[in-house]
Amino acid sequence: MARAGPPPTAHQPAARQKYDRQLRIWGEHGQEALKNGHVCLLNCGPTGSEALKNLVLGGIGSFTIVDEARVKPADLGNNFLVDCESLGQSRAKCVSGLLQELNEGVAARFVEESPQTLIEHDANFFSVFTLIIATQMTESSLEKLDSLCRQRGIMLITARTFGLVGSVRISLQEHRVIESKPDNLLDDLRIHQPWEELREFVNSCDIDTEDLLVHQHIPFAVLLVRIADEWRAAHGGRAPKTAAEKAELKSWITARKREQDEENYKEALASVFKAWSPPAISHNLRAILDDHASHVNSASPDFWVMVAALKEFMRNEGDGELPLDGAIPDMHSFTDFYIALQQVYQKKAAADVAAVAAHAQRILKEAGKVPDSIPYSTIKLFCKNARNLQVIRYRPLAEEQSAALAQGSELLRMLASEESSNAVIYVLLRAVDLFAATFNRYPGVYDSDVEEDIARLKAVAVALVSECGLTGAAIPDDFISEICRFGASELHATAAVIGGIVAQEAIKLLTKQFVPLAGTLIYNGISSTTSTLPFS
Repeated sequence: MARAGPPPTAHQPAARQKYDRQLRIWGEHGQEALKNGHVCLLNCGPTGSEALKNLVLGGIGSFTIVDEARVKPADLGNNFLVDCESLGQSRAKCVSGLLQELNEGVAARFVEESPQTLIEHDANFFSVFTLIIATQMTESSLEKLDSLCRQRGIMLITARTFGLVGSVRISLQEHRVIESKPDNLLDDLRIHQPWEELREFVNSCDIDTEDLLVHQHIPFAVLLVRIADEWRAAHGGRAPKTAAEKAELKSWITARKREQDEENYKEALASVFKAWSPPAISHNLRAILDDHASHVNSASPDFWVMVAALKEFMRNEGDGELPLDGAIPDMHSFTDFYIALQQVYQKKAAADVAAVAAHAQRILKEAGKVPDSIPYSTIKLFCKNARNLQVIRYRPLAEEQSAALAQGSELLRMLASEESSNAVIYVLLRAVDLFAATFNRYPGVYDSDVEEDIARLKAVAVALVSECGLTGAAIPDDFISEICRFGASELHATAAVIGGIVAQEAIKLLTKQFVPLAGTLIYNGISSTTSTLPFS
């Protein structure tokens, strides 16, 4: 019996032990990306504090809080990062200190200043940050912030909590994702078009062996390649097309079985469609391949250089196919059979990566860039995930919120059909900012004015939808009453949800893994629902 070794964590670095669980999700390179993230939080009320707390626990490199407020008694009821001893002190200082206690490896800084003042008079202050999280800010301030972020290439997340509702919006020019990690991955076994080395391996396996145990453990991919090749040879080299031809291929597979319960043959029959239906190039990937940005110049990001190299590979070595990712699914097989087959796929994947890398070096040189400036490991990761690349472009906030954009929009359909109450909340959250700009306060903040504010907010909301060309759109009175009843309160229960969503999206942006929000997310705590409205 082999002697048991030390626990897996015995010699791991401290950081690896600390972040062990999340490393299993986004890997060491994802954690390194978080560590390199410099996050700026504007306003550290409960929404901002909850968001930043999650990021600090996740291991971002540093954060800066910008908030001029002093801790008030109201803060004690909705913000867990201040206490009675904090009353009268700088809210930014108190929250910053307690957050750093949660993770001493994260550098903390605070600025006792109004975010609006910095936006107006010191825009360069924001240049050092990777990501800005702006909470509880007005529409006009956010538009200015968005403009300066885009000029400096800074990612921006806006978030708001308003009573039992809230919103989250991402804004940046372009977000490119290599590791989108879809829920359902497609196997690319090339049953429909096996390469020479795969055919050689398959032909070296005796699928008609007399040894029943061996017969029951031949990998299904081997069975499919061999029998599909035999079928194609008997039918002029083409793949099955009609239902009858497909049924015939299935019968050829069934005829090679020795026993009824041979698992490898069951797997082969379940995957036989791969012989005539290879993994298709998605509409999304086709759009990326056809994107104007794939015409590379000296200013092109590495992502688009690799896309250009991918196109060259598909035109040449790939013969229309994407690079092989080298992964094969579990199969009922002997271990040595499986490993040998796996090595065939991995060898082909490595050859494809080398070919894409060669194209990338040539393209970089032609563009006047350093030929080997893209690490080989990055190209390898790109090739492995080429089938699931994502590119998201966001409209500027000012453009989304302009009247011209709303003309004929999806918002009109949703409001007119009463299909989504969350679309009404979207309109009302914009309306409360217009209300504040007019009356210098939010609706419902004074109990004595609630009834009057309901009528005022309704007038503002009706004017807003009319200006946007949303003729016939109705804003229910009960929603308007609820918004006024909230009195611009920042409830902790709602802030915790919004803050959690913000942190999740921030991690997606910083690690460039998973697909971030592509619209404006509305959270409705009244009905416990969320909707992502496609307006960004």
